[in-house]
Amino acid sequence: MAANARWRVLNWGVQIRPEELAAIRAGDVDVAFRRWERPRVRVGTRMRTAVGLVEVTSVDRVLERSLTAADARRAGAASLAALRQGLDRLHPERPVYRIGLRYAGVDPRHALREAVPDAAEIDAIVAWLDRLDRASPTGPWTRATLLLIDELPATRAPDLAQRMGRDTPSFKQNVRKLKERGLTESLDIGYRLSARGAAVLDHEGHPRLAQRGSAPEPGIPLPHLGAAATRALNALGVVRLEQVAGLSEGEVQALHGVGPYAIRHLRAAMDAAGLAFRDDPGASRQAGITPETS
Repeated sequence: MAANARWRVLNWGVQIRPEELAAIRAGDVDVAFRRWERPRVRVGTRMRTAVGLVEVTSVDRVLERSLTAADARRAGAASLAALRQGLDRLHPERPVYRIGLRYAGVDPRHALREAVPDAAEIDAIVAWLDRLDRASPTGPWTRATLLLIDELPATRAPDLAQRMGRDTPSFKQNVRKLKERGLTESLDIGYRLSARGAAVLDHEGHPRLAQRGSAPEPGIPLPHLGAAATRALNALGVVRLEQVAGLSEGEVQALHGVGPYAIRHLRAAMDAAGLAFRDDPGASRQAGITPETS
């Protein structure tokens, strides 16, 4: 995996580069080819990516010799030879599968976590949290986890797990449950309480860091860039894509820890959001937003 660090690894066993994700969103790429022993995805499966949801529309085993230049173009490859070379890089003995893909819209969790729930929604969320606590063999954990994330945003999961007296895998599993309901959001390093999660804690009267003047800023969070790049941007007070759009690409590249991988992911995420670096042609008017200063 380290040799292919430029590839975006998704939770469904397919790896797609950021620029290819952007092409899928634009409709320019609608297939991928992979060598698998057996199909790893099913038709209708929707995957969460840096640009939103991507749906699998077909999964077919094909003969490598049947591939055409048109297949290569649809997959975003430079040529048929490049497509075949990519397929032969790993496990050339395995059969080839064609996976049909289409952009299926924004990740609903993004809008969900920014939406402040009404009274009925809060009651439903509170009841759901209570059920999780009752079902836990180790005792209640939901509010303590939300409060800890609020107190220590952008903190490594192992450090948070230690504070909770939990092992890291089970702690992460619990946080994923909260994230599915839009109560938290993942950062490159650790997590952040969402506006939705904050509303639930406020409703229950929990004392919170946000009530002391550190409420999360609205906007689009940074994509996963790697810990070093995230730390470099955070040191400038940059935690949202809208703030990145206030910088030139050269300024971001000059930051220690920001390499080609981070730049590619920033470009893809900004393109999906209708943003651009300050000095990019056609940059959005929103690019006038400047980073926070402390």
